[in-house]
Amino acid sequence: MVKCTGLPIAQPLVSQLGQCNVILPIRHLPWAHNLILLQQVKDIRARYWYMIQCITSHWSKRYLQEAIRLDDYGKHGALANNFADTLPAPEADDVKLMLKDPYIFDMLTFTGQYNERDVEIGLVMHVEKFLVEMGAGFAFMGRQYHIEVSGDDYYIDILMYNVFLHRYLVIELKDTEFMPEYIGKLNFYCSAVDDILCREGDNRTIGLLLCKTKDRIKAEYALRDIQKPIGISDYELGQALPKNFRGSLPTIEEIEQELEANI
Repeated sequence: MVKCTGLPIAQPLVSQLGQCNVILPIRHLPWAHNLILLQQVKDIRARYWYMIQCITSHWSKRYLQEAIRLDDYGKHGALANNFADTLPAPEADDVKLMLKDPYIFDMLTFTGQYNERDVEIGLVMHVEKFLVEMGAGFAFMGRQYHIEVSGDDYYIDILMYNVFLHRYLVIELKDTEFMPEYIGKLNFYCSAVDDILCREGDNRTIGLLLCKTKDRIKAEYALRDIQKPIGISDYELGQALPKNFRGSLPTIEEIEQELEANI
């Protein structure tokens, strides 16, 4: 496997493979699959997703090509949100660019059952990698962040602040597929943070719901009449990778040799 970030297409393929931060399981796919992905999928995050699908679902070369043609990744991801309805146009675009779908927390690997609390603790333990995955400008404010409303105690799963956009981000983690009732709680937390934590110069708080999977139509219905800006994203953990190849990273020299042997 190799770690990668999105790099200019003009760079040599080996340079693209060698300077990255998303783990790509190159060694564990047939060369034909890797060649298709290198040539047809320029986005590193999309390439990672297709690789995982090939491995876990045993996709053939032809099936992979058809999945790319139909943009399976785009349909799988595509952050569900209500930003256009709850924020001015420039802010809505900035916030949408700030968030992702899916988030890939490959620093976390669980061998058995886990819940959202396990994921929270794991992300805090790997907070530097978590911040890298979240993107530029994020500061970690706390896990199970305490707020008090009308004398009752509430605890936000993860609270962050983006110093570029000057706004809080409230994150709720769920270890299940998306359910519409999750939105009400997140909307409540965003309202509370706006009133309790925001100071002069802060913009409206954003909510981010992270679920294992989501049904796009249900997500859009749930967000339709919500007044707070909220996004719904999937997340993936390292446990999605089969045990027999976790942690086996080829060197750049090995990749170069394989590239030369197959050109």
